[in-house]
Amino acid sequence: MIDLNADLGEGFGRWTLTDDEALLSVVTSANVACGFHAGDPSVMRRVCDLAAERGVRIGAQVSYRDLAGFGRRAMDVPPDELAAEVAYQIGALRVFAEAAGATVAYVKPHGALYNRTVHDDAQARAVVAGVALAGGALPVLGLPGSRLLDAAAEAGLAPVREAFADRAYTAAGTLVPRREPFAVVEDPDMVVRRSVRLAVDGGVEAADGTYVAVAARSLCVHGDTPGASRIAARVRSALEAAGVTVGAFA
Repeated sequence: MIDLNADLGEGFGRWTLTDDEALLSVVTSANVACGFHAGDPSVMRRVCDLAAERGVRIGAQVSYRDLAGFGRRAMDVPPDELAAEVAYQIGALRVFAEAAGATVAYVKPHGALYNRTVHDDAQARAVVAGVALAGGALPVLGLPGSRLLDAAAEAGLAPVREAFADRAYTAAGTLVPRREPFAVVEDPDMVVRRSVRLAVDGGVEAADGTYVAVAARSLCVHGDTPGASRIAARVRSALEAAGVTVGAFA
């Protein structure tokens, strides 16, 4: 069994990036932007309503406070401040999730914060402290082997390992930085093949051609990829055809 997640609610005001309605017909978990890298109250409310209606789990996609940079710029935020900002984002999303008859089921960092918590113990612990401050002992979604998942486990939160269908991997099992060429896999056929291999074999071919083991419970298809909803639908069909049950982890 594997969960299929996507980043949703990535809009602001009149600007829209993700095709939320189409993706919510395919994925089992929705990483909803909480206003710091994208998303506003109206967007969050709409996505939560749609997700609850379709039985999709709602996750808080927390980030650095970086609307202009879409949360993908490196930032140095003091741990106490970061913990408070993570809790704030979870709390904001929880209002709309509960109004829709659902709840916030897990937490996943976004962009620069996600990548920073792979190696940075202080930032990883700050994110986990923010989750604890928000209450609910929520599962934390992150990269296998990351300091984030270690910190979550140490705090008594459930660590959930995640793989990426449309991101290139290094030989060390980390994601190739987006500033480097071919960091994003854009060929839909390749995304589908990689998804099945990740789910069935527990691994993927790294950028240098070597095989990397990636044991994951959830598979991410980025919502801001061109044609994301069509790609996600193909991924789900291919997984099910390969005998993989697609279901939420939370």
